[in-house]
Amino acid sequence: MPVYSGGDVEEIVCKHSLGTFRFQAKSNEDFTLNPGGFRANDDEDAITGGGQMIDQINRKRWSLEGPIGVDMDSENESKNLPLLAKSSELGVWTISMANGTVYKGKGKPVGDLNFGTNEVQMTLKVSGSGILEKI
Repeated sequence: MPVYSGGDVEEIVCKHSLGTFRFQAKSNEDFTLNPGGFRANDDEDAITGGGQMIDQINRKRWSLEGPIGVDMDSENESKNLPLLAKSSELGVWTISMANGTVYKGKGKPVGDLNFGTNEVQMTLKVSGSGILEKI
């Protein structure tokens, strides 16, 4: 019988020419991982007049999205995430899970970088080239 094991993201690390940056995931929260690669487009109208399926295959970038803690004293997140987002160089990101699984991919922060001052957290989305691979 297979065991399906998941759990917390323990740590998110980005190695970049600007430095090595560590971000702490919020405990007991769900992260969305998209490994990237090819996907068949889900379009019910992708069919010819003769009833033949039109198979549209597109490449998608990998992504990770979920809540991280924000250290307002060190300003780690508020200073460094915008620098990484601005850079044209992609960093090497590793995502370590509580069950021992580690993922790696080349990418950068995308989207909004807003954080809440009361719960001191933000939603981090990182996306990039190639696929998110298990190492």
